[in-house]
Amino acid sequence: MSQIRIVVADDHAILLDGLKRLLEPKYQIVAVVSDGRAAVEVARELRPEIVLLDISMPLLNGIEAARRIRQEVPESKVIILTMYTDRHYVRAAIHAGVSGYVLKHAASEDLLACMERVLEGGVYITPGLAPAASTDETSVTLNEDLFGRKLTPRQRDVLQLVAEGKSAKDIAHVLNISVKTVEFHKASIFSSLGLRSTAELTRYAVQQGIVTS
Repeated sequence: MSQIRIVVADDHAILLDGLKRLLEPKYQIVAVVSDGRAAVEVARELRPEIVLLDISMPLLNGIEAARRIRQEVPESKVIILTMYTDRHYVRAAIHAGVSGYVLKHAASEDLLACMERVLEGGVYITPGLAPAASTDETSVTLNEDLFGRKLTPRQRDVLQLVAEGKSAKDIAHVLNISVKTVEFHKASIFSSLGLRSTAELTRYAVQQGIVTS
């Protein structure tokens, strides 16, 4: 029987070493990437059974990456491996279509159990966080705008890259669009959110979890 193939997306080298020791006896890690955009591209190319994503990643955060992987590679299960315990983050992950949410400090105890549950078609949330995944209407309302959900996918792309301090030229290169198109999307974001400066936009991105401070 062939091994289950895994793509790991995280930009912390120490954690990656630990994950390899934990997973490789049973699973095959077919790719390791350090940003969310690369995670989507590799998942699209390799179509692994599981993609492990951190939430806080450059170029494209883990929630947005999860959303796109589930849309483009629906056969791949996505597990969030993160330090964030806030219930809004858990809810945002569930909305994005993830099958598992595991805290990094509990990975050695929870991750293997999570992967088994996910591969069986279930959902696994680190014990203690499960109530945060409730689908009651109050939780949905609280999470309505987290991670910029009111914006379009392309606007979220531009928002994160602007908040990371990239120039319009750099953003155009990353997204393979023109500088003029970047400026158009940036102006649309300002208009949609009622913001007036890049500093305000960056604060919004931090508040919404799109980038870290």
